Amino acid sequence: MKLLASPEIWFVCGSQHLYGPGPLKQVAENASAVVDGLSKSKKLPLKIVFKALVVTPDEITNVMLEANNATNCAGLILWMHTFSPSKMWIRGLSVLKKPFLHLHTQFNRDLPWNTIDMDFMNLNQAAHGDREAGFIHTRMRLGRKVVVGHWSDPEVHERIAAWQRAARAWHDWQGARFVRFGDNMRQVAVTEGDKVATEIKFGYAVNTHGVGDLVEKVNAATDADVNALCADYEKIYAVVKPLRKGGARHEELRYSARLELGMGAFLEEGGYKGFTDTFEDLHGLKQLPGMATQRLMGQGYGFGGEGDWKTATLVRAMKVMAGGERTSFMEDYTYHMSPKGHQVLGSHMLEICPSIASGKAAVEIHPLGIGGKDDPVRLVFDAPTGEALNASLVDLGNRFRLIVNEVKAVKTPKLPKLPVARAVWECKPDFKTACAAWIYAGGAHHTGYSYVVTTEMLEDFATIAGIETVVINADTTLSQLKQDLRNNEVYYHLAQGIRV
Repeated sequence: MKLLASPEIWFVCGSQHLYGPGPLKQVAENASAVVDGLSKSKKLPLKIVFKALVVTPDEITNVMLEANNATNCAGLILWMHTFSPSKMWIRGLSVLKKPFLHLHTQFNRDLPWNTIDMDFMNLNQAAHGDREAGFIHTRMRLGRKVVVGHWSDPEVHERIAAWQRAARAWHDWQGARFVRFGDNMRQVAVTEGDKVATEIKFGYAVNTHGVGDLVEKVNAATDADVNALCADYEKIYAVVKPLRKGGARHEELRYSARLELGMGAFLEEGGYKGFTDTFEDLHGLKQLPGMATQRLMGQGYGFGGEGDWKTATLVRAMKVMAGGERTSFMEDYTYHMSPKGHQVLGSHMLEICPSIASGKAAVEIHPLGIGGKDDPVRLVFDAPTGEALNASLVDLGNRFRLIVNEVKAVKTPKLPKLPVARAVWECKPDFKTACAAWIYAGGAHHTGYSYVVTTEMLEDFATIAGIETVVINADTTLSQLKQDLRNNEVYYHLAQGIRV
């Protein structure tokens, strides 16, 4: 993936001076062994580093300040091996700006029933040490993830891994830059939003460049680079005959390659992690970027159509969580409402990421019928079957809301006259409930769609960001969802006032 760092997670173990140097040495050794054990798990995407055993308020505060200033630290795992009086943690937790996970575990898996004595009991006190920690986290209204179980448990690894993926995406957002080529589609509400509030809340910046700035980069692409890229297309994809070298429309493939090279150069030079464009602002471009956008998304860039910058940033975050795999910009385009089963046909005009292609994509050219430009080149393919989800980030004025709908992707029917990339899915819990719930929650028509990102990852991400989450899944009922939305209106109105 482009511009993707590999940060680390710091493991911090809590105790107190009361136990003396001998037991504290053992605590440190045990904590280090826990980290070594976790590090051997193939499920964890980020390196865990045993950072410190802390036993005083100053030690705790210093490590928290160090974490804040360490650009390679994406978050912390906290564990209380013994009892660690939580008033010691107040100052440090008050200044901590990085996300943290509270691991409720203990060093030993099984109790030595026949030999257990008070020395053993005093050394292995996580059962109430972590409860003391949990109280102060709750008292301070700190968003965090709690994972319970022995550190060797594969399920514990999976839950830590989900949080690590979310923490990595949050780390990736901090200081990130996203560019809008032109403005958004005219008169559309959901693609608008407060970019100042977004930067304050999420840590990334969104700014606009005139399409003319992009045109300069597109026109600067060399013929040699265009030739090489077109040759790659013919090796990788099933390029239709008219677009191949020597074909009647090969020049249009060359222009698509020029678009990809120019956009790629612009993004790389500016250090951008995602972008938007719109068919209503293409001055100086011959085509709406189709395959160029698809392939750049495949490299890890976030994208949103029609100037939808919030979805572009969300797609980038989801791609980071997914390690760049099987994640795309998407739109609920139209419905199959047969009494035998309701389904959604997801697609867009052009821009679906090839990371979700179920086979070899075709390179085709067809009229777009919108935008008033030349016929755009695009990748055409079907998405695979399997468990997936759609997610939408919306600006409600007084807060942001992340909406998630779990779906099941099914086999795409033959679509001989629809020359776009596409996916077909069935909503959970069912079509009518899911669509009504999505609309009640104010979900956008653009989404991030993934076979890899899970609801748990997105819930962890929302916790880190401090935003509302609405999950639509197999357990959703409209009566409960509507009540939850009403309750959330009150909670998020009052939440800032009760953080004392």
